[in-house]
Amino acid sequence: MSFCRFFGGEIYKEHFKPGMYVCSQCNHPLFSSRSKFPHSSPWPAFTETIREDSVTKHMESLTAFKVLCGKCGNGLGHEFVNDGPTEGVSRF
Repeated sequence: MSFCRFFGGEIYKEHFKPGMYVCSQCNHPLFSSRSKFPHSSPWPAFTETIREDSVTKHMESLTAFKVLCGKCGNGLGHEFVNDGPTEGVSRF
């Protein structure tokens, strides 16, 4: 995974095979396919990270955090609070 493309071509949005998503820069484990869910955004969506230290988060607003790889700091996108598949769950 890396910072997402804005104009299509995101190859992992519709990819739902079992496995682990890792940082494209350092191979640090980020997300499990078990936490992936279909979403209307153009990017892959997850409900949780593999471990607490998988990512580093920096608050951007009351409802969004900037998300970086917990090992190398590679930009991964955002966590959107309460925008997951069920009430009270966030979306990465």
